[in-house]
Amino acid sequence: MEKEAVVPPWRLTRLLTAAIAVDAVAWVWFLIGLFRPTPPAAGWALLLFAVPLAIVISWRAGADGHTFWRYVSAGMVGMGLASASAARDFYSGELPGQQIGPLSAALYVGGLLLMLLGLLRIPGARRTRMEWTRFGLDVATMVVMVLTFSWHLVLPRWESWTHGSAAGAASVVVLGAAAGIGMLAFVKLSFTGTGPIDRRALHILGLTGAVGAIGGAMAPLLAERPYLNTGHVLLPTTSLLVCLAADRQLRAALAGRPAERPLSRRPSIMPYTAVLATAALLMYGASGGAADLTAVATGSVVVTLLVATRQVVALRDNARLLDDLDARQSELAYRAGHDGLTGLANRTVIVAEITAALATDPSDVTVALIDLDDFKAINDDLGHPVGDALLAAVGERVSERLPAGCVVARLGGDEYALLLRGDHTAALATIAADLRRPLHAGGHELVVEASIGLAPAQAGDTADELLRRADVAMYEAKSQGKGRHVVYDDRMDQRTAEQSRVAADLRSALDTDQLHLLYQPIVCLPGGELFGVEALVRWTHPDRGPVGPGAFIPAAERTGLIVPLGAWILEEACRQAARWQEELGDAAPRTVTVNVSARQLREAGFAGEVDAVLRRTGLAPGLLTVEVTETAVFDGGTALDELKAIAALGVKIALDDFGTGHSSLGLLRTCPADILKVDKSFVDDVTEGGEQAVIVAALLTIADGMRLRAVAEGVETAEQAAELHRLGYRYAQGYLFGRPMAPDAINLYRPAHDAESIAA
Repeated sequence: MEKEAVVPPWRLTRLLTAAIAVDAVAWVWFLIGLFRPTPPAAGWALLLFAVPLAIVISWRAGADGHTFWRYVSAGMVGMGLASASAARDFYSGELPGQQIGPLSAALYVGGLLLMLLGLLRIPGARRTRMEWTRFGLDVATMVVMVLTFSWHLVLPRWESWTHGSAAGAASVVVLGAAAGIGMLAFVKLSFTGTGPIDRRALHILGLTGAVGAIGGAMAPLLAERPYLNTGHVLLPTTSLLVCLAADRQLRAALAGRPAERPLSRRPSIMPYTAVLATAALLMYGASGGAADLTAVATGSVVVTLLVATRQVVALRDNARLLDDLDARQSELAYRAGHDGLTGLANRTVIVAEITAALATDPSDVTVALIDLDDFKAINDDLGHPVGDALLAAVGERVSERLPAGCVVARLGGDEYALLLRGDHTAALATIAADLRRPLHAGGHELVVEASIGLAPAQAGDTADELLRRADVAMYEAKSQGKGRHVVYDDRMDQRTAEQSRVAADLRSALDTDQLHLLYQPIVCLPGGELFGVEALVRWTHPDRGPVGPGAFIPAAERTGLIVPLGAWILEEACRQAARWQEELGDAAPRTVTVNVSARQLREAGFAGEVDAVLRRTGLAPGLLTVEVTETAVFDGGTALDELKAIAALGVKIALDDFGTGHSSLGLLRTCPADILKVDKSFVDDVTEGGEQAVIVAALLTIADGMRLRAVAEGVETAEQAAELHRLGYRYAQGYLFGRPMAPDAINLYRPAHDAESIAA
């Protein structure tokens, strides 16, 4: 069903003008009647105009689905019918003009109840307990005031007005119902959430209950003027208020104003109005020597006490609000200076503490920066909740071991800053040792290591500069193998600046074909026949010429460029291996080895990238060897999972530099290794016997026992090759057999030494 059209503004103006005119005429006619008898027919006739106007405009106000206004319209219909019934009672001679019969009373109460029902359907707004208390005191104050006025003005005339008749009783019921319903409406209006109903319109409508209740209570005062009826002015006034409220609602809809507005926080004037009114009544009664002066004085005292109680409640509420505000400000100040996860100080606080310490004695200040090694792997493998629990546990352990006068803060991520005073050596050693002990986090016992950078202060240093230096030293600690601490010196800044410049150039080199691969032979012993090759990246800078891997690989690791660089190396090496298979056939290298960094292995999905490269290049998985350091997979997690997925493709796995890192034999059981590469540091002195020769022999025994291919790295002399062959090694790599060379040189590769010389 389509909505009814909204009443145009010009028609609203006409309806409202008519309602104002009817109400004005009613009041003029009523005031004349106070001084001289007037025909009551005019008063009853005016109701025939006033009530329909209110019915029509309130019905129109509900055209947009505001059903509340339809209840108001229906209530006004009940009022109109009640007035018609009262007029019939009056002209039939059954009742005096100020009294109504049971039917009229029922119609009046029914109309009021319909309006109240519509009001109750409006959603209520939330109020606090203290707001309820203040409002209850306000209501009690108004009730006492009304009762006091009723006692003084109405009750002395009540008996002469009602004469103990049924009509008098019905009138009492109507007046009591009007007062009660008016009070309920007042409460609801004070605690309502208006939704689509205009709040100002509701406030205007709320006056109708007050007008009806007060005017009805004044009816006994007209007992000596039976030709007058308070309804002759109260109903036109009530109708006018309904028209004004509905007009407000309709104009709000036409203007597109939002009906919902925040509840007013302005102080209520009700209790003070009640005090002034009862005080005025008391003075009036005292000047006239009223017989019920005691009752009026009692009412005035009660009203005053209620208002005083309300003030006490308001003061207590204000004090509570101030306490809450102070607590809130303290909480905000704490949050502004502390990390939400660990409860430690944040960067703002420790910068202020360092600044204050520098102002006192710079020579006594050292700033340390702690960064957890491989924390990303914990987050990836065990989830962020476990990672967060670990960060909190680390913060707690560091705080416990920190000497008095020192400060620890979390800067974000897995970085912690320490302000150390005096001789910090013992404290730092204790903290580093404690971090290596297992930490309970999220149901896991975790062992972590940390890289620590130290920056001793000098005269003129700032907090930010010390934190920067500590950060530089921390990255230096990571580049030296992690799990250690390094003290800052000026040369680190030079290296850092150089690495930043190299990283920027390397980013460009990846896009401009400045990189190329060389391949170092891996041979069979003793004859030196080509078995495979290891791909090694080289960079020719357009201005600086060749740049060694020792210069750009650390920069790539630090900046994350190692991931795209490693991807390029893998693809290029696989393409070259596929070309060798096509060109050389059985003479082609039987494997091409590609080094993969720990950072690449921590990238979830790396095994999928390897599979995609093999498919694009057409290289058989068995011809590719992925070489990793043992430290890259020692802690397991994502790196080990990716390595297992790569092995599942059929790709060979080589452990590089075995024996120089954690040297865990358990790693050989968990890591899917096929090849064990023995580090050059063990091979260098193999011809001299002693410990090195024992280690080399032991590593070969381990490899044979676990069915791994052992490859000796860094072989540079025929004597080393001969000794390795004598110990049982069958594969080797080193300058003796060939330096890294271009792909075309591999095509022409021939052993540099004959089998007899090596075997001898």
